[in-house]
Amino acid sequence: VVMRKFAVIGLGNPGPSYRETRHNIGFMVVDRLAASHGIRVDRAGGSFIWGDGSIRKERVVLAKPNTFMNLSGEAARDILGYFAIPAESMFVVCDDCDLPPGRIRIRKNGGSGGHRGLASIIERIGGVRFPRLRMGIGRDAEKSLEDYVLSPFLSAEMELVREEIERGVSALEAVMERGLDWAMNRYNR
Repeated sequence: VVMRKFAVIGLGNPGPSYRETRHNIGFMVVDRLAASHGIRVDRAGGSFIWGDGSIRKERVVLAKPNTFMNLSGEAARDILGYFAIPAESMFVVCDDCDLPPGRIRIRKNGGSGGHRGLASIIERIGGVRFPRLRMGIGRDAEKSLEDYVLSPFLSAEMELVREEIERGVSALEAVMERGLDWAMNRYNR
């Protein structure tokens, strides 16, 4: 086993019908990060698919759960166990309806904030001490939260969403290169 320093886990729902939905922005960030570093995330790991490589001179595993969002904790637990990575080095990327589209926020730890994927991870790994990158998707007063997060981004939003995904990728690279505190100071403004 090659020692890897970080795991980046993007949250989302598997399958083509969910690919472009707001809830899958975690998958989108991992896919973009992988593409910009020539990492293929296509190896089956049971409850997750993964790929590994180097980002900013660090050995990194990039992964996407094969479970649905509400069972993300199973995949996170399996990833930590399989790669012998401590929870503090597992970076979870997820959507956040309390942040407007275009905004991102890095947190060192904390509760789920009502996010079922994060709640599942906290329950399965037995703690809140893992960093996460929250990607803003906003909310729509006209729709139930469940319908909203499972709806695709509007074409009018796509430019902003692409910029947000790029910011998310840059933030993750900054964590690997300069550390969590530096990245929080730079990207949480």
